[in-house]
Amino acid sequence: MNIEEGIKAPDFTLPGSDKKEHRLSDYLGKNVVLYFYPKDNTAGCTKQACAFRDNFVTISSLNAIVLGISRDSLNSHDKFIEKINIPYVLLSDSNEDVCKLYEVLKEKNMYGKKSIGIERSTFIIDKDGFIKKIFRKVKVDGHIEKVLEQLK
Repeated sequence: MNIEEGIKAPDFTLPGSDKKEHRLSDYLGKNVVLYFYPKDNTAGCTKQACAFRDNFVTISSLNAIVLGISRDSLNSHDKFIEKINIPYVLLSDSNEDVCKLYEVLKEKNMYGKKSIGIERSTFIIDKDGFIKKIFRKVKVDGHIEKVLEQLK
């Protein structure tokens, strides 16, 4: 399945930082900002999480929720949430099923060493469960403004 704008967002179930299971389909009727990020407590990911945190009230007022996904454990998410006071749920995709489903695992090359990692990506899913907008290779600076524009 190719992930592209206009298709029904693939459903999934993942454990959340609130100790509950989260199914994407549970959020029908709301817009969903589903963002994938590489790693808790790293500079870029912290900056991105803070941008969503700082705009959480605005996002909520637009009938939307934020869900962040990484391969980190729930324990790691708990520390990240506590450190920077994240008001939304982080989901743990430790077995990479949802990352594969949304095609966000990419080969990365850092200092000549190749590895597979999460490409920073955001999916705006409308209240009917369809993918409205996909942002790939997200640059954190200016991203939140693009997300808010899509929700309006």
